[in-house]
Amino acid sequence: MGFIVFIFSIIFTLVFIYLGIYSLYLFIFSVLGKLIKLKPPPTATAYSKFVIYICAYKEDEIILNSAAQALTIDYPKDKFHVCVIADSMQPETIQKLKTMPLQVVEVVFESSTKSKALHAAIAATHQDFDAAVVFDIDNVAASDYLHQINNYLHNGNRVIQGHRIAKNTETPVAILDAISEEINNHIFRKAQQVFKLSAAIIGSGMALKFKLFKDTMAQIDAVGGFDKEMGLVLTRQKIHVAYADKAYVYDEKVSNPEVFKKQRRRWLSAQFNLLKTYGLTGFKELFVHGNFDYFNEIYQTAILPRILMLGLMPLMLLISLLSPGIGPGWQLWLAATACCYIGILVAVPAGFFNSKLLGAMLKIPLIFFAMLALLFKLKGANKKFIHTPHNPGTN
Repeated sequence: MGFIVFIFSIIFTLVFIYLGIYSLYLFIFSVLGKLIKLKPPPTATAYSKFVIYICAYKEDEIILNSAAQALTIDYPKDKFHVCVIADSMQPETIQKLKTMPLQVVEVVFESSTKSKALHAAIAATHQDFDAAVVFDIDNVAASDYLHQINNYLHNGNRVIQGHRIAKNTETPVAILDAISEEINNHIFRKAQQVFKLSAAIIGSGMALKFKLFKDTMAQIDAVGGFDKEMGLVLTRQKIHVAYADKAYVYDEKVSNPEVFKKQRRRWLSAQFNLLKTYGLTGFKELFVHGNFDYFNEIYQTAILPRILMLGLMPLMLLISLLSPGIGPGWQLWLAATACCYIGILVAVPAGFFNSKLLGAMLKIPLIFFAMLALLFKLKGANKKFIHTPHNPGTN
């Protein structure tokens, strides 16, 4: 009996170390990210030349509006060029796109991925550009987006992640998805800058110096999670990723629970696959080359979704109360749970605390169990591209 108790104590202690460190991480970055203000870069006195890549897979109706919106960005017209990568589009859509003042790169792959689409677009880009911007099919940039990015480029930054923000909150799932995005923006992007660490790159809304973009993409052929791999490739070279908090890109949030689960399954699979591939290199880069930024990126591939933390932390606290003497005491679990919840709540923008939030919160238990089940269904999810459908009405 004593041996069994000893084994359980070790297991609970290891679980506490994993969850406790993550909870403390959330707390520190979230709170300090609120308390410490960062100065934006000065207004640039010159204009960089941009190529904007819009990755479009099917969904013909959406791309016509998104492409038209991109052309209206408030920036000198001779200083930005829009390139639509039209993957599996209808011929009539291609014809309509070709009537617009933009470039159309037609591609059809046996197995489509964003990285393949971008490789094709890079190969078809013949002009000299200072920087490349990547948008998803549903993205709509704020009118001053390129001005904001330009300020960071002229302040010495080579990679800038814009502020992706929800453009739809019509369902509880969309609200939770929007909140999750903003928590990520605060903890894993804005607050990282306080500690001179790189912001986490998302799959769209980011800008890179053009040559760096070409060189980086040449090292990436991911089925899913190309953005996370890009972050690893860059930080391993000690290239900092800046975060432009005021460079808004409006992004459609998932409204359907089933689509939400498919999307998260793809994300989780890509995340843990990258951890498996790159994980051990993080320790070498940290201890041999002193590259904490890269180690931090590796750590972020090892963490659980926060929706799981919201359920696991009180559950482990309850188990510690019911099982005194096994593993860390309930006081430690209570402190860790408090850090977790405070860290998450502080990161939620004030605008979300409204009448819709309660209805969204009622969905959390269902999403928690759905996400928990996904952890056991990740096999094969990163071997085939899983498309996230969009709603034309939100574009």
